[in-house]
Amino acid sequence: MISGDLFHGGAPKLDSLRLKAIVLIHQMQSSYNDKEERVRLTKELLGTCGETNYLELYAYFDYDCGRVDIGNDVMFGPNVQIYTISHPLESHKSVSVLGFPRPIKIGDNVWIGGGAIILPGITIGNNSVVAAGSIVTKDVPENVVVAGNPAKFMKKIDK
Repeated sequence: MISGDLFHGGAPKLDSLRLKAIVLIHQMQSSYNDKEERVRLTKELLGTCGETNYLELYAYFDYDCGRVDIGNDVMFGPNVQIYTISHPLESHKSVSVLGFPRPIKIGDNVWIGGGAIILPGITIGNNSVVAAGSIVTKDVPENVVVAGNPAKFMKKIDK
């Protein structure tokens, strides 16, 4: 799946990956008093993440569908949704459970406001802000604020 190839989301061999993700998420939610344990579990779930990243309670992640790279000093508001799976647009394929992953890259020093949605294949540049409730459908350059549905350039951020 990480390779970007088309895959069948209902394949039985994916069940163990789903279960592993569910168990790790449950452990994260249960360790709310132990920040070090939450960071360790986050790294196990995500593979890699910046040293200073921290996920609040009620984060949810699927099972290695697509790569998500998160830089250092990234903040997520509540209910941020990051989708890596896209589906074929041909009508006979789109109604099935076929999908293909498109990676997402979030740079350093990024702030993603609550309720924002990041769609497949998006890159968010360093030092940028995605306003709460925004739906990011296109790449976000460095040092900008984007907002809206779809997210649009609002202003440049001075360094």
